[in-house]
Amino acid sequence: MPEGLIAVLTLPGLEWLLAVTLLAGVVYGFAGFGSALIFMPLATLILEPTLAVAAFAISALSSLITVVPAAWKIADRSAVVILLLAAFVTMPLGIFVLRSWDVTVIQLMVSVVVFITLGALMLGWRYHTIPSTRTRIAVGAATGIVGGATGLMGPIVILFNLGSGASVSITRANTLVFLTLISLLMLPQMALQGVLSRPAIWLGLIMLVPYGLGTLVGRRFFNPEFELVYRRTAYAIIALAAIVGLPIWE
Repeated sequence: MPEGLIAVLTLPGLEWLLAVTLLAGVVYGFAGFGSALIFMPLATLILEPTLAVAAFAISALSSLITVVPAAWKIADRSAVVILLLAAFVTMPLGIFVLRSWDVTVIQLMVSVVVFITLGALMLGWRYHTIPSTRTRIAVGAATGIVGGATGLMGPIVILFNLGSGASVSITRANTLVFLTLISLLMLPQMALQGVLSRPAIWLGLIMLVPYGLGTLVGRRFFNPEFELVYRRTAYAIIALAAIVGLPIWE
């Protein structure tokens, strides 16, 4: 059995990690966001941030099969592509921060970003304007830096998409497609900087199953008529994850 796989299978708290992955997938499937906001604060309690970010990026690829095909049909593809390209260009800077800064600092960054995002969502803060190409480039660039450093690709894009004036279905589709494809684009960037280790690959492949299953279950729950219920449920779960994931509990 490969050494990296053995290290993952004997990882303390693996069952807990897989349960968190399943929950993150369910929320992502029905709300269209929130998976990393749930996973990262909790995962970094038992994993090095670099390992957590890399493994989650791999596990998120299951969405290419479970949710992206349906979302791609109704997404604003040109808008998503602009965001992706801008994020891809700036992501190396974020990954450099991830692998260079102290673990506790990264954990605190994750918690701060989660709490700020959650507060903005719950207070109804939105970016209210007609999105331009320049704006999308700026949003994508900021997302690449923040996401590369913390694994949280969603916060900036979520707030931006929610204020775009598009329908619930299109907003959800845009977010789903972006978050899944940016996870795919992140992998070669992490490999170039030596962050994509063998244990991260094995852990990500193991997490593919619960994450994919969770997104399938969540997608079955989705109904635009119950958007408010989905959001409030996601907010509650994210808040709990952020509180439990604070480094102070260690």
